[in-house]
Amino acid sequence: MSVEDAAPDTLVRSAPRFLVELVAWVAAPWALVGHSVALAVIAVVVLIGVPTIFGMPGAKKQSIRVAVSAPIAIALECAQAVVAVVAAVAIWPLPAAIAVAVVAVTAGGLQWPRWRWMLSRQGGRNRWPDEIR
Repeated sequence: MSVEDAAPDTLVRSAPRFLVELVAWVAAPWALVGHSVALAVIAVVVLIGVPTIFGMPGAKKQSIRVAVSAPIAIALECAQAVVAVVAAVAIWPLPAAIAVAVVAVTAGGLQWPRWRWMLSRQGGRNRWPDEIR
């Protein structure tokens, strides 16, 4: 994949997104372990596994296993942010939960150029295999 085919994703834009993912990976199992260890393990597997397996071609620098459309890829990213905020509110003091929410909103705002690219024709819709158009 050439540089022209890749999404506009810089370190400044991707770092907050990764921080939100990391909070979701830690906070969700932490919030669930009091209810069920199995739920906590499932949360980790889903939160890390699903975005690792499913993604839009060119949207991230790493390769993907199963290609999905832009709306699905964006929804997966938004779901991680929602999980991070909800879990933070459930288990951490209010200032920490507010900080997580601020980072999640900031990460979402920084993703707009990438999301627009993903949703555009240039973003790959016309280059995808027929089964995911």
